[in-house]
Amino acid sequence: MNALYSHSDASSKHEQDGFERRPTGSRGSRAPRVFAAGDLKVLLLALIAEQPCHGYDLIRRIEYMFEGAYSPSPGVIYPTLAFLELNAMISCGVEDGKKCYSVTDAGRLSLEEQAEALDEVRTRIEISKRALRGHDRPPQIQEAVYNLRHALQKHRGHWSPEEIQRVRDLLDATAKAIIDGPDRPPVLESSQ
Repeated sequence: MNALYSHSDASSKHEQDGFERRPTGSRGSRAPRVFAAGDLKVLLLALIAEQPCHGYDLIRRIEYMFEGAYSPSPGVIYPTLAFLELNAMISCGVEDGKKCYSVTDAGRLSLEEQAEALDEVRTRIEISKRALRGHDRPPQIQEAVYNLRHALQKHRGHWSPEEIQRVRDLLDATAKAIIDGPDRPPVLESSQ
């Protein structure tokens, strides 16, 4: 198999918002990473297979896919292109003084083998795009989400097992009620 990596690990790390879950930092925050390991490789390979292009063109095409909500940095794109070239998935020529990348036969074969993984990446892009843009939600909902995040951040000290379960139950019930719609209010088990 010529796959660039296995998507099974990457797929399991993604949540409903399309972001890969990473360990929290010392301050307890999680910086979302739009692409899991390997996602960018297969996406760049697919974009280059559609049309040979420069690295800058790839940055713009990905930014367009995210409707401006995300633009990968050159520091992410060019090392990934170097990896693909090193592994003979793409070749690099010079056009108007700029590097121009095109897919190789090995790259096309790899894309065929990873068709399902590429579909998953594109699905996650759609989910991530909505989450990154945020303005799709009414301001009142944005404020409520902010209040929830603030409340969780304000919690200092040790979480007891009971408190963890209580907060988890509240959040899970609320998430389910949002998905179920207005006809089904949240149901919480009473601990009385």
